[in-house]
Amino acid sequence: MATAKKKVTKKAAPKKTTAKKAPAAKKAKSTEKKAGGGNSAFMKPMTISPALAEVIGATPVPRTEVTKKLWAYIKKNKLQDAAKKTMINADAKLQPIFKKKQVSMFEMTKLVSAHLS
Repeated sequence: MATAKKKVTKKAAPKKTTAKKAPAAKKAKSTEKKAGGGNSAFMKPMTISPALAEVIGATPVPRTEVTKKLWAYIKKNKLQDAAKKTMINADAKLQPIFKKKQVSMFEMTKLVSAHLS
């Protein structure tokens, strides 16, 4: 006697929907300075060499300001290479600082640091 096996099929369970939770409230950033403050080495006024002073001025300024003023000079005089924007073409004032006709923007900060003390 052969017995017929019944095929058992499972029904798919209905999908449960969950209510979306509201995003967690962001904490307000405190305006108080943490102990130790920022990086004081970057904020320390540096003495500028005469060659660099012709470009950004002779007053001692922090490294961050040196870079900002140098970029302002580069953009004002349109010294970025038109084809490759990461390259800077040195003019007569930048030539003594860079010692090359063209430098990359990444190399620029390294070359400028030699003119700060």
